[in-house]
Amino acid sequence: MGSAPAPPCLAGQLYRRLPPEDTGEPRLQPKGSEEAKTFVHAFLKRSMPKMKDEAIQDMLTRKAVILEHYPKKKTKQKRKKTKGFTAKQRRELRLFEIEPEQQRYAIFLPLHELWKQYIRDLCHGLKPDAQPHMIQSKLLKADLHGAIVTVTKSKCPSYVGITGIILQEFKHIFKIITKEDKLKVVPKLNNVFSLELDGFISYIYGSKFLLRASERSAKKFKLKGTIDL
Repeated sequence: MGSAPAPPCLAGQLYRRLPPEDTGEPRLQPKGSEEAKTFVHAFLKRSMPKMKDEAIQDMLTRKAVILEHYPKKKTKQKRKKTKGFTAKQRRELRLFEIEPEQQRYAIFLPLHELWKQYIRDLCHGLKPDAQPHMIQSKLLKADLHGAIVTVTKSKCPSYVGITGIILQEFKHIFKIITKEDKLKVVPKLNNVFSLELDGFISYIYGSKFLLRASERSAKKFKLKGTIDL
């Protein structure tokens, strides 16, 4: 069965537009409100203080606005540098002095054993087929505390033949303890030292070795060249 059409008077009542006050539509400010423009402009000016008014206006009309954050600059606090002892103070405190009762060769033999293992690890094992120049280059930069060295050549004949364990290395000297429990101070200048480990013999030319132990690791040594005593 079909439905009968509504009378014209009733249809007009059904489809009549409701007044705005009855629709519940939100009351929005009309576009172009001067109050809204003023608020947005002031807000952007506070958020982006470094931008000019023309740039802000261009952003509003052409593209989306991305607010930037300007953190306050933190004042860096200067760190106080810790001052170490001067050379004079070190001498007065006798920081590098080895007491007479400690000047015994046997005490430092374990140090020599540790040094030998250190060199073997550094050179990946001193094998017969190892390249001599490779081992020599590593020894030139290695820590020599604990190594047994012998003075083979010298401009001062009294130094020739001195053999012992290096206890201390400074820029210009080695301090060596001999098998006779004598502490010898041997200058590097004008002396040639030999060093033997697992059948490999290396020579140290002291005149070209005037560096502190801590400085040698960064120095580039020339394996070839003339050596003068």
